[in-house]
Amino acid sequence: MSLEKTVHINQLLSYYGVLLTEKQQNMMASYYEEDLSLSEIGENYQISRQAVYDNLKRAECLLKEYEEKLRLLDKSNQRLERYDQLKQVLTKNQCAVEIVEELIQKEL
Repeated sequence: MSLEKTVHINQLLSYYGVLLTEKQQNMMASYYEEDLSLSEIGENYQISRQAVYDNLKRAECLLKEYEEKLRLLDKSNQRLERYDQLKQVLTKNQCAVEIVEELIQKEL
């Protein structure tokens, strides 16, 4: 599993995790936050590795569907990107007011 995927899934969990069942939330946390293996999670829930895998994939699909529909993570990333742009502009002090106003209008 790549670091990028883990970070992305953890971000999705922070936005949409409450929409999952408690069991899905716990399994996702065990796998993505605590870095437990499928076998370890299976032992905790007394189910097979395959059942854990299926549950994780189902939960991942749900999180991705929520993001496709609601775009909360995407909008947050856009705001952070604009914030970074604002910081750069203000530190350079190049016609800061006009550029800041333009970036704010993009947000609206």
